[in-house]
Amino acid sequence: MSAPPFHWWRTVFFLIPAIAVYTIVLGTLSITSSLFQHSGFFAHRCARAWSWLILATTGVHVEVSGLERLTPGTTYIFVSNHQSIYDIPILFWNVPWQLRIIAKASLGRFPFLGWHLSRTGHLLVDRRRPDPLGILKRWKGLVSRGLSLIVFPEGTRSADGTVGRFKGGSFLLAIQAGLPIVPISVSGSRHVMLKNRLMTCPGHVRLVVHDPVSTAGLDATAEGARRLAQQIRGTVRADVDEPAKSKAS
Repeated sequence: MSAPPFHWWRTVFFLIPAIAVYTIVLGTLSITSSLFQHSGFFAHRCARAWSWLILATTGVHVEVSGLERLTPGTTYIFVSNHQSIYDIPILFWNVPWQLRIIAKASLGRFPFLGWHLSRTGHLLVDRRRPDPLGILKRWKGLVSRGLSLIVFPEGTRSADGTVGRFKGGSFLLAIQAGLPIVPISVSGSRHVMLKNRLMTCPGHVRLVVHDPVSTAGLDATAEGARRLAQQIRGTVRADVDEPAKSKAS
């Protein structure tokens, strides 16, 4: 049996302990700040610092394009494909908006990270017992405070980089809230940490921010949401280096 590769040792004995320290220290600062500042703005600064430290320590370089397409001060729904757990620090550090994520409720039970999400305005959803009206009310409460949301509509990370089907639920909420959607394409993050693999590697990631898509006047039905989901998926997929494209080139 061959010995584990260098990056496995680096991950287990350096990166995991380092990221644990970042999470405990900045998570404590974030949670403490939530006692005094209900907006969560300082907590988001902690999240961005945590993201930068993770990317810098791992050796992930992110090439960003398209931020000039956005209007400062505007509230958006950012919609991205999902290749890796590194997508969250990649987006939080490189998209300079007050971001909150929509995530499964079970994440809220994780020490420090989950406590941060629960206390600082992130939208945690119980997928086994969804409450569309309750979610929409909380969603509108967040955006009324000028907070933008980041959504991964595939629902899970892609195992091979292929952009999966976009679920329509979050798009229906976006239409009902009347907020513009910003498609984001992330390529290369899966090579930093493959799904179901305990090893991270330095890497180069491309992040493309596309033109905002208005939801004003769109059909606020399940069918209208599905059509919008397909449209946004097509935009995202066009700038993602999927395996089939790589083989064809």
